[in-house]
Amino acid sequence: MLDHEAPCALIVMGVAGSGKSTIAEALAAKLGWRFADGDAFHPASNVAKMSAGHPLTDDDRWPWLQAIADEIDAVADRGGQIVVACSALKRAYRDVLVHGRDDVRLVYLDGSQPLIAERLASRKGHFMPPGLLDSQFATLRPPGTDESPITVSINATVDVIITAILAQLTDRKMP
Repeated sequence: MLDHEAPCALIVMGVAGSGKSTIAEALAAKLGWRFADGDAFHPASNVAKMSAGHPLTDDDRWPWLQAIADEIDAVADRGGQIVVACSALKRAYRDVLVHGRDDVRLVYLDGSQPLIAERLASRKGHFMPPGLLDSQFATLRPPGTDESPITVSINATVDVIITAILAQLTDRKMP
């Protein structure tokens, strides 16, 4: 679907409830790439902390982010491609994930706090309680233009969002 300049990894990022896992999994299926949910890389201590309603600190996040970066490298080293769902809320976090690679692209799922709060309120079976949404938005630093993100609104259907991501991805050449 993409040309030879396609990235080895797409990191689908945004706050909790923005649809990262849903979009990343659908995007990976459409591209025929592997999907990985960043949540699966959290140590048990992080999951317990968030389940108890406590936001993670940077010290909690560094090993988690490094584990995801290591997975991206391992997939790329094998010649594979991966779509990862990961909040990547701050530039420093994204710097760990991308670590200077020019073949990793960010896909930023942009949505309003009221829309995401409504989605979180109806979500069942996830360790991230809706009460942590304020801390997610307080931490969020949307990617800057120098990060060359693909930015899409989440105020659409999954199919429309995937189409918008693919259109931006194929319209841009890798640096």
